[in-house]
Amino acid sequence: VQLQAFGGGLVQAGGSLRLSCAASGRTFRSYAMGWFRQAPGKEREFVAAIRVGGTTQYADSVKGRFTISRDNAKNTVYLQMNSLKPEDTAVYYCAAGPTLTNMNYWGQGTLVTVSS
Repeated sequence: VQLQAFGGGLVQAGGSLRLSCAASGRTFRSYAMGWFRQAPGKEREFVAAIRVGGTTQYADSVKGRFTISRDNAKNTVYLQMNSLKPEDTAVYYCAAGPTLTNMNYWGQGTLVTVSS
């Protein structure tokens, strides 16, 4: 599986962005998909994930602001980010794997910068 994330950019605090992650291959629908992020000087952290059946999981820091979704017909997973904060600034990576704790395919990352 090859993943390509895009949609990052510069946005003011309180604004919104939607990230997309396009996956190659015909097995997309059989993978759990996730978004992770890494801020400068910090370790990579979990943001959100969506299982094969469509159930979702979020980091506490983004609950109520971010929404993950998937379109199996388009082999794409999305991350709608609302009410963005400067602390959301990071490189965002999409990932895929058989389970949420076994993400073994990673995209190249897309930079999100939130200005105050």
